[in-house]
Formats: sequence, C-alpha cells, structure tokens
Amino acid sequence: IGKMRGVDVRTVGSKNIGATNVFRTVGKKWGLLAFFCDVMKGFLPTLLARHLVAIPHLPLCVAIACVVGHMLTPYMKFRGGKGVLVTAVVLLMTDWPVLLVSLVIFAIVLIGTKMVSLSSVMSALMMPLLLRIWYKSLNYASDANVNGGMSLAIMVFIAVLIVIKHIPNLRRVREGTESKIRLPWEKKEGSAEAAKLPGNGSGRKNPNTSKKKIKAREKNESLSKKDD
Repeated sequence: IGKMRGVDVRTVGSKNIGATNVFRTVGKKWGLLAFFCDVMKGFLPTLLARHLVAIPHLPLCVAIACVVGHMLTPYMKFRGGKGVLVTAVVLLMTDWPVLLVSLVIFAIVLIGTKMVSLSSVMSALMMPLLLRIWYKSLNYASDANVNGGMSLAIMVFIAVLIVIKHIPNLRRVREGTESKIRLPWEKKEGSAEAAKLPGNGSGRKNPNTSKKKIKAREKNESLSKKDD
C-alpha cells in the first residue's frame, strides 16, 4: 500500500509495516485499508479452518501461523508487523471474551498514556492470564482438553513476541520520546490558538486586524481632506 503511494513505510515513521505506521505516514484512508487487510489476514484463514476442514487443532495451528507469519515475514528477512491486530482477530475467532477484556485494558491504558505501543504491550501481557481465567471458568481440565493447554501455551508465546517487537517503543517510553496520539475529544492546538483571537473570547488583539483598521482610518482621513 505504501509503495502504491510512493512511500516505503519500512524507512519512515516507526519503520513498521503495520496499519498504525501506514495510517501516520501514508494517510488515513490508506491506513484504514491496511487495517482491513490485517483483519482479513487473521479472519479468513481461521474461519476456513474452523468450518471447512474437520481436523483437530487445525484452527489453532492456522491462528498461530497467521500471527507469526505477520510478525516474522519470510520474504522480508523475517521482519514484519507487531502482531497486535492479527492477534486480536484470532482471539475474536477463538476466545472472544478474552479479546473483550483485553480491549478494555487497551482503552484504559490508552486514555491514561495516549501511547498505542504501551497500551498494546499491557493488553498483550494480560492476554495469557485472561485466557487462563476464561478456561478455568469453563472448567477445562488439562488432561481432558489438550486444546485449552495448547491455546494457553501459544498465547504466552505470542505475548512474548509482541513485547519483543515493542522493545524500541518501550525504550522511547522510558526516555519520554514515544509518540502520543490525540484523543477524539481533545481540541487541536490550532483551534486553541484561534480561540485567543478577537471575537473568540480573548482580549488579545490580532495584528492583521489592527493593520486593516489603520488603513481604513487613513483612507477615511484622505477622503475627508479632499472634501475640504
């Protein structure tokens, strides 16, 4: 998508091929297109594995392949995205209550810090614990349900991968240089500055308006002299 617009997303922004970097460096609509493609990348294969092929544990294997393939892409020298969105889609297809709670955690951290990276790491770290609680609530026994044990082990593996992928972001968080987003209900800086201009509730004068008034006054004075 980036190359279609003349932008190599591997060299700009966070240098990541994920939807977030495409959104920031290429444009909103192209970021949404990348978001859609990432969702389909996890959704379609897992859906087909669940409903078209009756092979035990195949959906689970396909799900992990989607996530790892996204994060460690072979034709990009085993580089790729950070896997957060694809992991979320896989959870939607397999254990949606875990995804729901993870999204709540993501939203809370995002509102508090305005950092997508830190929110992603915190929700990823909580996923294995949430999955364990979810399975325990369903009374899964490790010897009776191998699928549950495999899911938990895979989720721990994915969480570790997500954290490793975010190590540069975590360094920037520690240094205080990590980029932040503007929440939807926050005002833009430009609108805040505009509110300080005359007519917007501030006592400060707009220099351009003052110049216009001076020119108008000089013009009126010259016209009055001609009449005299």
